[in-house]
Amino acid sequence: MKKFLFTIAVFTASFAQAQQEIKLDIFDALALKTVEVSYEKYLNEQSSVGVSAMLNFEKNSADFRYNEKRSITPFFRHYFTADSQWNFFGEGFFSFNFGEKEVELIGGPNTYEDYTDGALGIVVGTKYVSENGLTIDVYGGAGRNLFSSNSPIILPRVGVNVGWRF
Repeated sequence: MKKFLFTIAVFTASFAQAQQEIKLDIFDALALKTVEVSYEKYLNEQSSVGVSAMLNFEKNSADFRYNEKRSITPFFRHYFTADSQWNFFGEGFFSFNFGEKEVELIGGPNTYEDYTDGALGIVVGTKYVSENGLTIDVYGGAGRNLFSSNSPIILPRVGVNVGWRF
């Protein structure tokens, strides 16, 4: 029983001491009618893990939209600078994405086919952290869908996140 309580105490203490962030992708929300929320937990001063969840509310008839209707994207970030306010980072991610791809039919109207795929990719970006906990990160990169022939080949991962570190 003592070992169990000790394990719970160590786990709780390590979780409480780790820096964490909750973020919203402002660019997607304002420009593309898409909501992307991210959670990031720091493992140490130079690396973190996190997950992003995206929901696309834009109609298929829009001039520009993501092909994905939803995605879950776990990621790993490595920070190259040790500056406390501005940090440059690289990210590796794997995105589980679900969406519709437009299929052109000869002599008829175009139709959409559902797809489910997984993309592996990389991102580069920069992050600003204020003394009060406000965070802003700007990033861009791409991944490649690996499994389905119905899905788009390239998966973009771009954004401007605004969040809070606690």
